[in-house]
Amino acid sequence: MAETLPSSVLFCCDHNSIRSPMAEGILKQHVGTRVFVQSAGVKGDMDIDGFTIAVCREIGVELSRHRVRSFDDLLEWGDDLDSYELIVALSPAAQRRALEYTLHYALDVEYWPIMDPSGFGDDREAKMAKFRQARDQLSERIRARFPV
Repeated sequence: MAETLPSSVLFCCDHNSIRSPMAEGILKQHVGTRVFVQSAGVKGDMDIDGFTIAVCREIGVELSRHRVRSFDDLLEWGDDLDSYELIVALSPAAQRRALEYTLHYALDVEYWPIMDPSGFGDDREAKMAKFRQARDQLSERIRARFPV
């Protein structure tokens, strides 16, 4: 049985610079405006990765205007985390942080172990291949989890 679409999804990873913005953009492309989609990191101390922008552009997902944000930024800006129906954690640290919110809010947390591609590859093409692999894993998970 296919799962129904949640009304809102928050993707999270370590820095909101690679995996979670990819997932945010891919899900937005997949479901349009039927689901409110956002992303955040445990930390928000990096800019979006250029390889992330490049591999997502290949599939028609534009991330060049993405601004990195952390959980703390969301809270500071007045974003109620209890308004998200689902948080999808893409790293162990993000999963731990998301699970902290289940102590206070009624929300679901899923963990999708998608490897961080940033430390791999000796040249541009090898790096692009690792980023494409992460992108494609996210695309596959998103299409399976969020039926349209």
